[in-house]
Amino acid sequence: MTYDAATKMQFLYALRSKGVTDARVLTAMEQVDRADYVRGTFADRAYEDMPLPIACGQTISQPSIVGIMTQALQITPRDKVLEIGTGSGYQAAILSKLARRVYTVDRYRRLVHAARAIFEADNIANITAFTADGSYGFAEQAPFDRILLTAAAEDPPGPLLAQLRIGGIMVLPVGQSDTVQSLIRVTRHEGGFDYDELRPVRFVPLLEGLGQD
Repeated sequence: MTYDAATKMQFLYALRSKGVTDARVLTAMEQVDRADYVRGTFADRAYEDMPLPIACGQTISQPSIVGIMTQALQITPRDKVLEIGTGSGYQAAILSKLARRVYTVDRYRRLVHAARAIFEADNIANITAFTADGSYGFAEQAPFDRILLTAAAEDPPGPLLAQLRIGGIMVLPVGQSDTVQSLIRVTRHEGGFDYDELRPVRFVPLLEGLGQD
């Protein structure tokens, strides 16, 4: 399957039917070809609304969940965004269409190198991808207007809450790794944090330390 006009229409229709209705998010997802981020056996399923395996035992999330999480962030063109869990790089590429700057971190060096190569090939210049323990965030560039986690934590990590700007939004899956988790939106105010539960999801767990490549 190629990313032609008919495929794009089917892809966008599937996103809308699952609740992705923000026009800017839909445009960003139309512009990023998911097939660039799916390799090998599953390449011909790139435009299906399903998660797919990638290297290092990780997954590329299903497009509708990517869209819902991106929509929940309410990104503006001036925002600086931190993503925890680069994975294939697909989510970061979509964020890059909406935000001023994207920093994305993953514990697997192999995944970061592969994602960087795709960003360079697609001339995406506003993403910085690096290998680190994402549970500590990226203090050197804090505070962030938006933070997105693509791995599930039992609770929103303290370092990430601290790196969120006043008025900023963080979206993450929360829950035990072996059960259905909840997608949570955290909004920081002068007096603390508001928490909104959005929907049930299932993600790989957020792990501390660096992965073995």
